[in-house]
Amino acid sequence: MTVGMAVRERILQLCRERGITVNKLAVLSGVTQSTLNNIVGGRNHSTTVSTLQKVCDGLNITITEFFASDIFAEIEQEIH
Repeated sequence: MTVGMAVRERILQLCRERGITVNKLAVLSGVTQSTLNNIVGGRNHSTTVSTLQKVCDGLNITITEFFASDIFAEIEQEIH
């Protein structure tokens, strides 16, 4: 799994947990719907930190909380 795929999965996971759509997250975060749709659609493989920060703000979580997921632990294991 690539980092881009992991970011995609994490965003979708957090939306499911909160019962919101990706389009609702766009409104909450101030990230355009097209940008979020590109991320979750797998068409954006290099999401910027500033975009991730906005997503986290929209979800009321920190960047640390965003990356504190088994999804990213799996990537770390793949690297080693």
